[in-house]
Amino acid sequence: MDTPSSEGSAPRRTLRRKAVRKNYDENAMDEPIETSKKKFKTKQQLEKETETEALIALSVGFPIDELLEDEIRAGVVRELGGKEQNDYIVVRNHIVARWRSNVRVWLLKDRIRESVSSECEHLISAAYDFLLFNGYINFGVSPLFNGYIPEDGSEGSVIVVGAGLAGLAAARQLLSFGFKVVVLEGRSRPGGRVYTQKMGGKDRFAAVELGGSVITGLHANPLGVLARQLSIPLHKVRDHCPLYNSEGEVVDKAVDSNVEFGFNKLLDKVAEVREMMGGAANKVSLGEVLETLRVLYGVAKDSEERKLFDWHLANLEYANAGCLSNLSAAYWDQDDPYEMGGDHCFLAGGNWRLINALAEGLPILYGKRVDAIKYGDRGVEVVSGSQRFQGDMILCTVPLGVLKKRCIKFEPELPRRKQAAIDRLGFGLLNKVAMLFPSVFWGDDLDTFGCLNDSSIDRGEFFLFYAYHTVSGGPALVALVAGEAAQRFECTEPSTLLHRVMKKLRSIYGPKGVVVPDPIQTICTRWGSDPFSYGSYSHVRVGSSGVDYDILAESVNNRLFFAGEATTRQHPATMHGAYLSGLREASRIQRVMNVSRGYPRKPVQRYSGVSSDVLEDLFKRPDIASGQLSFVFNPSTDDPKSLGLVRVCFDSFEDDPTNRLQLYSILSWEQAQKLQEVGESSNESKLTYMVNNLGSKLMGGNAVLDTCGALISVIANARKGRSRTRVVARQ
Repeated sequence: MDTPSSEGSAPRRTLRRKAVRKNYDENAMDEPIETSKKKFKTKQQLEKETETEALIALSVGFPIDELLEDEIRAGVVRELGGKEQNDYIVVRNHIVARWRSNVRVWLLKDRIRESVSSECEHLISAAYDFLLFNGYINFGVSPLFNGYIPEDGSEGSVIVVGAGLAGLAAARQLLSFGFKVVVLEGRSRPGGRVYTQKMGGKDRFAAVELGGSVITGLHANPLGVLARQLSIPLHKVRDHCPLYNSEGEVVDKAVDSNVEFGFNKLLDKVAEVREMMGGAANKVSLGEVLETLRVLYGVAKDSEERKLFDWHLANLEYANAGCLSNLSAAYWDQDDPYEMGGDHCFLAGGNWRLINALAEGLPILYGKRVDAIKYGDRGVEVVSGSQRFQGDMILCTVPLGVLKKRCIKFEPELPRRKQAAIDRLGFGLLNKVAMLFPSVFWGDDLDTFGCLNDSSIDRGEFFLFYAYHTVSGGPALVALVAGEAAQRFECTEPSTLLHRVMKKLRSIYGPKGVVVPDPIQTICTRWGSDPFSYGSYSHVRVGSSGVDYDILAESVNNRLFFAGEATTRQHPATMHGAYLSGLREASRIQRVMNVSRGYPRKPVQRYSGVSSDVLEDLFKRPDIASGQLSFVFNPSTDDPKSLGLVRVCFDSFEDDPTNRLQLYSILSWEQAQKLQEVGESSNESKLTYMVNNLGSKLMGGNAVLDTCGALISVIANARKGRSRTRVVARQ
């Protein structure tokens, strides 16, 4: 479970104060690419465009008017401050915004030259290269990227330990840089702590998340980028989250509001107290301070209010995968300023769709449990049973829980500084009961609902339910177990747990006259005893701080590198944090290789452009021809989701065929078949269906050569010397 869920707060309530930040809407991107070159714009238009691009760059993590420390170290400008730095920032922001406008397409440096003055050529190169090699542009799983990945690794060899989000992200990035890569994974599947399980049978099934589940904050989230590249719909987790007491009654709104207000005020008071305490605040727990303040200010005095207050405490323990008695009062929320804005979302069909796309084509060896990692001046070696794997560098992405257990022997031992940080940081637990039912008895309009518990010690047991019927394919519920209850959960019989959760559900819906059926199938997680994770995700424990995340991220002797959610100070305990850490370490490995070589060497990308003759030749022999529409696909694959091109011809003149208006778009083989199922309707109807139902965007000849050059090249090369078997002619 190498990449955790950041389910840090129930969708209904915000437990942590979010930094005031403007964001762009990830869902509003992927607009048609502007094809006009250096179009004249007024001063006001340019200023507005520059401001918009700055906000997009801010959402991604760049300061408004400063350079990142990594940019300064990379020497992107000759002199800090002044006009050159300002011009660089404008160019950098423009490149970031340009790629974010269509993340499915590999952004070439030449496309930037079309819209930026030639006087800024050195800034274009500096900004583009920094963004490319640090994972800010041209990352992900778009099929259109394949033509830009080097065929043979010549940069060096890297062994990646762990095929969770961090390991997969790093491996793909390293391959694109020209490294030889092998991924060793102890499990029989990729994903680590992101694990989608299919439940049920052919008549009734659903895909549920047993590990990381919610994309927390869609704005600028790299997982949102991956979803856009794969055209996977996202479902916003709706805010409505009713709370039920032990008698099945909805908690009174006034009482609910008062307790929630008091709870949030106490969190504000915690911030004040730790400022007064100074360094001593790191010696006490958040739970201790909260309880002292609760008594002092008289919050949640009676039993019903206390149950509601306990629900909020359980939600806080869920956010941090740890008991409040372990969380540092000083630093438990140190990552708040970096939270991603926007909606919390479920991925339609499950997160396995992202995992499978990331793992596709990677050299992953499963069932390889790592026993030892050896590193030295001559290289590295990984021991797995009787097998040994050797390379130039190692990237270790195993969860913090595995490092804490010292399951892997490091030779030489890890530096004391790093081992001390491993010991100080907390690694908590969140467990789940996933249930597939015959019907959606809880109502179609709910994504979440909460339940109060009678005793404080049990406050985290089944305190929150996620409803997956909108995205999983079937009527599935997942009950969450946090805090001390999650620890007891590990050693409780599944039949006992099922009896308890069903009793709770029937106490809620029985009084309403709703019959709660027995589940078709149930699954209980055991993340704490899982030998490949030993827990769920990290938190700042008493005595620790955000600095320990930085220490975990430090490399050792430029041979041994670390990635994963517990190595990112800004985004710990999140799926996107794990992914970003993989991109970070790929960049770090490349920089180290450049330094050891003595000069920077840029990866050689295969694709260098195609001509219009190649495109025209493809459509002389279409795989499907239907009226004014014709299609071409890669003959070397039978994958129904493989991408191809469709051409739409308008205004055919028999006297002069060259006067035809021809527009192009990208479609999968599966989508092309759906388009044919529209029947013998008019070309206009098919075109409307293609644009409105399939979301296709039409482009001209020059645009398709720029945008889809790599895809065109792949199809053309695959056709050479091969027979085509999928030709379907229609009148």
